Amino acid sequence: MTITVIGVGLIGGSLIFDLRRRGFADRIIGVDTNQHHRKIALLCGYIDEQETLENAVDKSDLILLTTPVNTNRRMLPGILDRVYGTAKVVADMGSTKGSIARAVHDHPARGRYVAVHPMAGTEHSGPLATTGKLFDNKTAIICDKQYSDTDALQMVEEMLEVLNMKKVYMDADDHDIHVAYISHISHITSFALALSVLEKEQEAKNILTLAGGGFESTVRLANSNAETWAPIFLDNATHVVEVLDTYVEKMLEFKRLIIEKDNEGLKEIIEEANRISAILNYECWTKPSKQQRTMNHEQ
Repeated sequence: MTITVIGVGLIGGSLIFDLRRRGFADRIIGVDTNQHHRKIALLCGYIDEQETLENAVDKSDLILLTTPVNTNRRMLPGILDRVYGTAKVVADMGSTKGSIARAVHDHPARGRYVAVHPMAGTEHSGPLATTGKLFDNKTAIICDKQYSDTDALQMVEEMLEVLNMKKVYMDADDHDIHVAYISHISHITSFALALSVLEKEQEAKNILTLAGGGFESTVRLANSNAETWAPIFLDNATHVVEVLDTYVEKMLEFKRLIIEKDNEGLKEIIEEANRISAILNYECWTKPSKQQRTMNHEQ
């Protein structure tokens, strides 16, 4: 198995790290427009060689796109042109799926493409952020599987199993709605809070010395890469704006209750918000363990 990874940053590098260590790939080729990233990937042994996009695709069995979503969308049609009539498989790892799905829906090599979103990552970026086991026990969403050839889908599913990921299947547009609520709004909230504090910091120099764990965990995502997240917000703009409208509505409700000094009203909406913890804990405790999943599979 020869794999090409296009974009050797956090996601691409972490994929390479575990796929090599777990014996899924015999040879890994790296493609990246950033010369610094390519050199690091080579020096660290993440990739066996660096290549041009065209040569890498020609040499590979599996091509993984791990660049920003707008770049994935721009490159995918040309890559499918190149793999048409072969057994090669292409998968993108982007956080939005609707626009890229529409871009190649009628492509004659559409069956060689599998749309995947691994729900994993950190606020760091670049090949030096690479980490082992990043994907273990995380969820991978496969979108529009009915449009992928059976063997292409099987190859990607086998890769996800090697990464110890749980597989979920969704329609591409449904995926974009859900991630707007559970992922994209979290990043916008973190960015907005960081900007608010930085603005206030100009007047109160000691404010950050008082920051505790709650603040640090809330703004952690504000360190996320702008090159990655600006295209995500724009690509999923319709759903992100919808979520922002709901979020602003809830913020204004808090503002009103605070201005009115409505203690009971505040307690009521805080207790309503507390329900999310019970839901998340229920999901955690009801997920089968790895041993249980193995037993179920054997049965």
